[in-house]
Amino acid sequence: MKYYIIAGEASGDLHGSNLIKELNKLDQNAEVRAWGGDLMQSVGATLVKHIRDLAFMGFLEVLLNLGTIFKNITFCKKDVLAFQPDVLILIDYPGFNLRIAEWAHKKGIKVHYYISPQIWAWKQNRGHKIKKYVDKMFVILPFEKEFYKKFDMDVDFVGHPLLDAVEQFQSEKLSFQRFTEQNKLDEKPIIALLPGSRKQEIEVMLPQFLEMVPQFPDYQFVIAGAPAQTPEYYRDVSKESKVRLIFGKTYNLLMHSSAALVSSGTATLETALFRVPEVVCYKGGWISYYLARMLIKVRFISLVNLIVNREIVTELIQGDFNSKRLKKELQAILKDNNRREELMGNYDTLIQKLGGKGASSNAARLITEDLNP
Repeated sequence: MKYYIIAGEASGDLHGSNLIKELNKLDQNAEVRAWGGDLMQSVGATLVKHIRDLAFMGFLEVLLNLGTIFKNITFCKKDVLAFQPDVLILIDYPGFNLRIAEWAHKKGIKVHYYISPQIWAWKQNRGHKIKKYVDKMFVILPFEKEFYKKFDMDVDFVGHPLLDAVEQFQSEKLSFQRFTEQNKLDEKPIIALLPGSRKQEIEVMLPQFLEMVPQFPDYQFVIAGAPAQTPEYYRDVSKESKVRLIFGKTYNLLMHSSAALVSSGTATLETALFRVPEVVCYKGGWISYYLARMLIKVRFISLVNLIVNREIVTELIQGDFNSKRLKKELQAILKDNNRREELMGNYDTLIQKLGGKGASSNAARLITEDLNP
Protein backbone atom coordinates (compact mmCIF):
# COMPACT_ATOMS: atom_id res chain seq x y z
CA MET A 1 0.00 0.00 0.00
CA LYS A 2 1.03 3.61 -0.56
CA TYR A 3 0.74 5.96 2.43
CA TYR A 4 1.05 9.75 2.21
CA ILE A 5 1.58 11.27 5.68
CA ILE A 6 1.56 14.97 6.60
CA ALA A 7 2.97 16.23 9.93
CA GLY A 8 3.95 19.86 10.45
CA GLU A 9 5.65 19.95 13.87
CA ALA A 10 8.25 18.10 15.94
CA SER A 11 5.67 16.12 17.91
CA GLY A 12 4.03 15.03 14.67
CA ASP A 13 7.41 13.85 13.39
CA LEU A 14 7.82 11.68 16.51
CA HIS A 15 4.34 10.17 16.36
CA GLY A 16 4.53 9.79 12.58
CA SER A 17 7.80 7.87 12.83
CA ASN A 18 6.33 5.42 15.35
CA LEU A 19 3.23 4.98 13.18
CA ILE A 20 5.42 4.21 10.15
CA LYS A 21 7.32 1.57 12.14
CA GLU A 22 4.04 -0.16 12.94
CA LEU A 23 2.71 0.15 9.37
CA ASN A 24 5.90 -1.48 8.11
CA LYS A 25 5.30 -4.44 10.44
CA LEU A 26 1.80 -4.95 9.10
CA ASP A 27 2.49 -4.14 5.45
CA GLN A 28 5.77 -5.42 4.07
CA ASN A 29 5.12 -3.54 0.82
CA ALA A 30 4.41 -0.21 2.52
CA GLU A 31 5.58 2.81 0.56
CA VAL A 32 5.55 6.04 2.58
CA ARG A 33 5.89 9.59 1.30
CA ALA A 34 5.75 12.27 3.97
CA TRP A 35 5.95 15.81 5.20
CA GLY A 36 7.81 15.58 8.51
CA GLY A 37 11.29 15.50 9.95
CA ASP A 38 14.41 13.50 10.58
CA LEU A 39 12.62 10.82 12.62
CA MET A 40 10.13 9.97 9.88
CA GLN A 41 12.91 9.92 7.33
CA SER A 42 15.00 7.63 9.53
CA VAL A 43 12.31 4.92 9.47
CA GLY A 44 12.01 4.85 5.69
CA ALA A 45 9.69 7.70 4.66
CA THR A 46 10.59 9.64 1.53
CA LEU A 47 10.63 13.19 2.88
CA VAL A 48 8.93 15.84 0.76
CA LYS A 49 9.04 18.86 3.07
CA HIS A 50 10.84 19.27 6.40
CA ILE A 51 9.05 20.53 9.52
CA ARG A 52 11.63 23.29 9.94
CA ASP A 53 10.00 25.01 6.95
CA LEU A 54 6.40 24.45 8.03
CA ALA A 55 5.83 25.59 11.63
CA PHE A 56 4.47 29.12 12.12
CA MET A 57 3.32 30.24 15.58
CA GLY A 58 0.56 32.74 16.41
CA PHE A 59 -2.00 34.70 14.41
CA LEU A 60 0.36 37.39 13.16
CA GLU A 61 3.12 34.96 12.25
CA VAL A 62 0.67 32.94 10.15
CA LEU A 63 -0.58 36.09 8.40
CA LEU A 64 2.97 37.18 7.60
CA ASN A 65 3.70 33.79 6.04
CA LEU A 66 0.46 33.26 4.14
CA GLY A 67 2.25 33.35 0.79
CA THR A 68 4.52 30.49 1.81
CA ILE A 69 1.62 28.52 3.29
CA PHE A 70 -0.48 28.77 0.12
CA LYS A 71 2.49 27.78 -2.04
CA ASN A 72 2.96 24.72 0.17
CA ILE A 73 -0.72 23.80 -0.17
CA THR A 74 -0.54 24.03 -3.96
CA PHE A 75 2.65 21.97 -4.05
CA CYS A 76 1.17 19.38 -1.69
CA LYS A 77 -1.89 18.81 -3.86
CA LYS A 78 0.27 18.23 -6.94
CA ASP A 79 2.58 15.89 -5.05
CA VAL A 80 -0.29 13.83 -3.62
CA LEU A 81 -1.85 13.43 -7.06
CA ALA A 82 1.48 12.37 -8.53
CA PHE A 83 2.00 9.76 -5.78
CA GLN A 84 -1.56 8.37 -5.93
CA PRO A 85 -1.68 7.08 -2.32
CA ASP A 86 -4.10 4.46 -1.07
CA VAL A 87 -4.64 6.65 1.99
CA LEU A 88 -3.74 10.14 3.13
CA ILE A 89 -2.82 10.19 6.83
CA LEU A 90 -2.91 13.58 8.54
CA ILE A 91 -1.25 14.25 11.89
CA ASP A 92 -2.58 17.27 13.83
CA TYR A 93 -1.40 20.53 12.07
CA PRO A 94 -5.02 21.60 11.42
CA GLY A 95 -4.69 24.90 9.53
CA PHE A 96 -2.91 23.10 6.73
CA ASN A 97 -4.22 19.57 7.04
CA LEU A 98 -7.92 20.39 7.09
CA ARG A 99 -7.56 22.22 3.77
CA ILE A 100 -5.83 19.18 2.32
CA ALA A 101 -8.48 16.86 3.81
CA GLU A 102 -11.29 18.74 2.06
CA TRP A 103 -9.44 18.73 -1.26
CA ALA A 104 -8.46 15.05 -0.98
CA HIS A 105 -12.01 13.97 -0.11
CA LYS A 106 -13.33 15.72 -3.20
CA LYS A 107 -10.67 13.93 -5.26
CA GLY A 108 -11.83 10.56 -3.93
CA ILE A 109 -8.72 9.96 -1.80
CA LYS A 110 -9.32 8.14 1.49
CA VAL A 111 -8.50 10.44 4.45
CA HIS A 112 -7.44 9.21 7.90
CA TYR A 113 -6.62 11.62 10.73
CA TYR A 114 -4.23 10.45 13.45
CA ILE A 115 -4.08 12.77 16.47
CA SER A 116 -7.01 15.11 16.35
CA PRO A 117 -6.56 18.86 16.05
CA GLN A 118 -7.35 20.47 19.39
CA ILE A 119 -10.69 21.78 18.19
CA TRP A 120 -12.11 21.27 21.67
CA ALA A 121 -9.91 24.23 22.71
CA TRP A 122 -10.99 26.59 19.95
CA LYS A 123 -12.64 26.56 16.52
CA GLN A 124 -15.04 23.82 17.57
CA ASN A 125 -17.00 24.40 14.37
CA ARG A 126 -14.18 22.58 12.58
CA GLY A 127 -15.83 19.40 13.83
CA HIS A 128 -18.41 19.72 11.04
CA LYS A 129 -15.64 19.88 8.45
CA ILE A 130 -13.89 16.88 9.98
CA LYS A 131 -17.10 14.83 9.91
CA LYS A 132 -17.63 15.72 6.27
CA TYR A 133 -14.13 15.19 4.91
CA VAL A 134 -12.36 12.67 7.19
CA ASP A 135 -13.09 8.96 6.77
CA LYS A 136 -11.45 7.79 10.01
CA MET A 137 -10.33 9.73 13.09
CA PHE A 138 -7.93 8.23 15.65
CA VAL A 139 -7.75 10.26 18.88
CA ILE A 140 -5.15 10.07 21.65
CA LEU A 141 -6.81 11.96 24.52
CA PRO A 142 -9.53 10.18 26.50
CA PHE A 143 -12.02 13.05 26.54
CA GLU A 144 -11.91 13.46 22.73
CA LYS A 145 -14.08 10.42 22.02
CA GLU A 146 -16.93 11.96 23.99
CA PHE A 147 -16.29 15.39 22.44
CA TYR A 148 -16.75 14.12 18.88
CA LYS A 149 -20.16 12.69 19.74
CA LYS A 150 -21.34 16.31 19.47
CA PHE A 151 -20.79 15.94 15.74
CA ASP A 152 -22.31 12.45 15.52
CA MET A 153 -18.86 10.93 14.98
CA ASP A 154 -17.72 7.60 16.38
CA VAL A 155 -13.96 8.12 16.57
CA ASP A 156 -11.38 5.57 17.75
CA PHE A 157 -9.45 6.25 20.97
CA VAL A 158 -6.12 4.47 20.49
CA GLY A 159 -4.27 5.61 23.63
CA HIS A 160 -1.47 8.16 23.80
CA PRO A 161 1.66 7.38 21.75
CA LEU A 162 3.93 9.08 24.25
CA LEU A 163 3.32 6.23 26.71
CA ASP A 164 5.03 3.88 24.26
CA ALA A 165 7.81 6.33 23.37
CA VAL A 166 8.68 6.90 27.03
CA GLU A 167 8.52 3.22 27.96
CA GLN A 168 10.74 2.26 25.03
CA PHE A 169 13.26 4.90 25.99
CA GLN A 170 13.33 3.88 29.64
CA SER A 171 14.50 0.41 28.63
CA GLU A 172 17.51 1.99 26.88
CA LYS A 173 18.38 4.80 29.31
CA LEU A 174 21.90 5.93 30.17
CA SER A 175 23.14 6.23 33.74
CA PHE A 176 23.49 9.76 35.12
CA GLN A 177 27.28 9.41 35.13
CA ARG A 178 27.39 8.21 31.53
CA PHE A 179 24.96 10.94 30.41
CA THR A 180 26.97 13.71 32.06
CA GLU A 181 30.25 12.37 30.70
CA GLN A 182 28.94 12.14 27.14
CA ASN A 183 27.58 15.68 27.23
CA LYS A 184 30.41 17.31 29.21
CA LEU A 185 28.15 18.16 32.14
CA ASP A 186 29.24 18.39 35.77
CA GLU A 187 27.81 16.58 38.81
CA LYS A 188 25.32 19.26 39.87
CA PRO A 189 21.60 18.41 39.73
CA ILE A 190 20.06 19.34 36.37
CA ILE A 191 17.27 21.78 35.55
CA ALA A 192 16.04 21.12 32.00
CA LEU A 193 15.01 24.02 29.76
CA LEU A 194 12.49 23.18 27.04
CA PRO A 195 11.68 26.50 25.35
CA GLY A 196 9.83 25.04 22.37
CA SER A 197 10.72 24.08 18.84
CA ARG A 198 9.88 27.15 16.77
CA LYS A 199 12.01 30.27 16.50
CA GLN A 200 9.23 32.65 17.51
CA GLU A 201 8.68 30.59 20.64
CA ILE A 202 12.33 30.13 21.60
CA GLU A 203 13.16 33.81 21.22
CA VAL A 204 10.47 34.70 23.77
CA MET A 205 10.86 31.83 26.23
CA LEU A 206 14.58 31.11 26.43
CA PRO A 207 15.89 34.53 27.58
CA GLN A 208 13.40 34.48 30.46
CA PHE A 209 14.40 30.93 31.39
CA LEU A 210 18.08 31.91 31.38
CA GLU A 211 17.44 34.62 33.98
CA MET A 212 17.10 31.79 36.49
CA VAL A 213 20.67 30.55 35.99
CA PRO A 214 22.50 32.91 38.38
CA GLN A 215 19.70 32.57 40.95
CA PHE A 216 20.17 28.78 41.32
CA PRO A 217 23.95 28.32 41.49
CA ASP A 218 23.71 24.82 42.96
CA TYR A 219 22.14 23.51 39.75
CA GLN A 220 23.24 23.22 36.13
CA PHE A 221 20.80 24.35 33.45
CA VAL A 222 20.67 22.41 30.19
CA ILE A 223 18.76 23.43 27.04
CA ALA A 224 17.02 20.74 25.00
CA GLY A 225 17.77 21.83 21.43
CA ALA A 226 14.96 21.52 18.90
CA PRO A 227 15.92 19.36 15.91
CA ALA A 228 14.88 22.03 13.41
CA GLN A 229 17.28 24.65 14.88
CA THR A 230 21.09 24.97 14.91
CA PRO A 231 23.66 25.44 17.69
CA GLU A 232 24.52 28.83 16.18
CA TYR A 233 20.91 29.94 16.50
CA TYR A 234 20.82 29.06 20.21
CA ARG A 235 24.10 30.88 20.79
CA ASP A 236 22.60 34.01 19.24
CA VAL A 237 19.49 33.79 21.42
CA SER A 238 21.29 32.92 24.66
CA LYS A 239 24.05 35.54 24.12
CA GLU A 240 26.97 34.87 26.48
CA SER A 241 25.20 32.30 28.63
CA LYS A 242 27.34 29.35 29.74
CA VAL A 243 24.33 27.03 29.76
CA ARG A 244 24.88 23.70 28.02
CA LEU A 245 22.93 22.83 24.87
CA ILE A 246 22.23 19.26 23.75
CA PHE A 247 20.40 17.95 20.71
CA GLY A 248 18.57 14.68 20.20
CA LYS A 249 18.72 13.64 23.87
CA THR A 250 15.67 15.30 25.39
CA TYR A 251 14.42 12.08 26.98
CA ASN A 252 17.79 11.35 28.57
CA LEU A 253 17.84 14.93 29.80
CA LEU A 254 14.40 14.59 31.38
CA MET A 255 15.31 11.24 32.88
CA HIS A 256 18.13 12.86 34.84
CA SER A 257 16.55 16.25 35.68
CA SER A 258 15.43 17.48 39.08
CA ALA A 259 13.01 19.99 37.53
CA ALA A 260 12.10 21.55 34.19
CA LEU A 261 10.92 24.85 32.74
CA VAL A 262 8.72 23.99 29.78
CA SER A 263 7.00 25.93 27.04
CA SER A 264 3.38 24.87 26.56
CA GLY A 265 2.86 22.00 24.14
CA THR A 266 3.55 18.28 23.92
CA ALA A 267 6.71 18.72 26.02
CA THR A 268 4.55 19.43 29.09
CA LEU A 269 3.14 15.90 28.85
CA GLU A 270 6.51 14.29 28.07
CA THR A 271 7.99 15.95 31.15
CA ALA A 272 5.17 14.65 33.33
CA LEU A 273 5.51 11.10 31.98
CA PHE A 274 9.15 11.17 33.11
CA ARG A 275 7.82 12.31 36.50
CA VAL A 276 9.83 15.55 36.46
CA PRO A 277 8.39 18.49 38.45
CA GLU A 278 7.76 21.29 35.96
CA VAL A 279 6.63 24.87 35.53
CA VAL A 280 4.69 25.41 32.31
CA CYS A 281 5.15 28.78 30.61
CA TYR A 282 3.64 30.65 27.69
CA LYS A 283 4.03 34.13 26.27
CA GLY A 284 3.01 35.34 22.85
CA GLY A 285 2.58 38.62 21.05
CA TRP A 286 -0.03 40.73 22.81
CA ILE A 287 -2.38 40.85 19.82
CA SER A 288 -2.15 37.10 19.32
CA TYR A 289 -2.61 36.56 23.06
CA TYR A 290 -5.77 38.68 23.36
CA LEU A 291 -7.29 37.11 20.26
CA ALA A 292 -6.55 33.67 21.73
CA ARG A 293 -8.13 34.64 25.07
CA MET A 294 -11.35 35.52 23.26
CA LEU A 295 -11.43 32.31 21.25
CA ILE A 296 -9.99 29.55 23.43
CA LYS A 297 -12.58 27.53 25.32
CA VAL A 298 -10.46 25.56 27.79
CA ARG A 299 -9.23 26.41 31.28
CA PHE A 300 -5.60 25.37 30.86
CA ILE A 301 -2.78 25.56 28.32
CA SER A 302 -0.85 22.43 29.34
CA LEU A 303 -1.93 18.95 28.29
CA VAL A 304 -1.15 17.74 31.81
CA ASN A 305 -3.80 19.93 33.40
CA LEU A 306 -6.28 19.49 30.54
CA ILE A 307 -6.25 15.71 30.79
CA VAL A 308 -6.67 15.65 34.58
CA ASN A 309 -9.06 18.64 34.36
CA ARG A 310 -7.45 20.55 37.20
CA GLU A 311 -4.25 22.48 37.76
CA ILE A 312 -1.61 20.02 38.94
CA VAL A 313 1.34 21.87 37.36
CA THR A 314 1.70 25.64 37.62
CA GLU A 315 1.03 27.61 34.46
CA LEU A 316 2.66 31.02 34.04
CA ILE A 317 0.91 32.74 31.17
CA GLN A 318 1.72 36.09 29.55
CA GLY A 319 2.10 38.71 32.33
CA ASP A 320 2.55 36.02 34.99
CA PHE A 321 5.54 34.71 33.09
CA ASN A 322 8.14 36.96 34.71
CA SER A 323 11.36 36.47 36.67
CA LYS A 324 9.79 36.90 40.10
CA ARG A 325 7.03 34.32 39.59
CA LEU A 326 9.32 31.94 37.75
CA LYS A 327 11.88 31.97 40.55
CA LYS A 328 9.19 31.39 43.18
CA GLU A 329 7.62 28.44 41.35
CA LEU A 330 10.94 26.85 40.46
CA GLN A 331 12.08 27.13 44.08
CA ALA A 332 8.87 25.43 45.20
CA ILE A 333 9.19 22.37 42.95
CA LEU A 334 12.88 22.00 43.83
CA LYS A 335 12.73 22.42 47.60
CA ASP A 336 9.18 21.75 48.83
CA ASN A 337 9.00 17.99 49.47
CA ASN A 338 5.25 18.07 50.03
CA ARG A 339 4.78 19.80 46.69
CA ARG A 340 6.95 17.23 44.92
CA GLU A 341 5.16 14.27 46.53
CA GLU A 342 1.78 15.74 45.58
CA LEU A 343 2.99 16.15 42.00
CA MET A 344 4.09 12.53 41.80
CA GLY A 345 0.66 11.36 42.95
CA ASN A 346 -1.01 13.58 40.38
CA TYR A 347 1.28 12.25 37.67
CA ASP A 348 0.07 8.73 38.56
CA THR A 349 -3.52 9.90 38.02
CA LEU A 350 -2.54 11.44 34.69
CA ILE A 351 -0.97 8.21 33.43
CA GLN A 352 -4.05 6.20 34.41
CA LYS A 353 -6.30 8.57 32.46
CA LEU A 354 -4.18 8.20 29.32
CA GLY A 355 -5.22 4.57 28.95
CA GLY A 356 -3.07 1.66 27.94
CA LYS A 357 -0.01 1.40 25.75
CA GLY A 358 0.12 0.59 22.04
CA ALA A 359 -1.30 3.75 20.42
CA SER A 360 0.88 3.54 17.30
CA SER A 361 0.20 -0.16 16.78
CA ASN A 362 -3.53 0.34 17.43
CA ALA A 363 -3.69 3.15 14.86
CA ALA A 364 -1.67 1.20 12.29
CA ARG A 365 -3.93 -1.83 12.73
CA LEU A 366 -7.10 0.23 12.26
CA ILE A 367 -5.63 1.96 9.19
CA THR A 368 -4.66 -1.30 7.47
CA GLU A 369 -7.94 -2.97 8.41
CA ASP A 370 -9.84 -0.12 6.78
CA LEU A 371 -7.73 -0.45 3.63
CA ASN A 372 -8.20 -4.25 3.57
CA PRO A 373 -11.76 -4.86 4.76
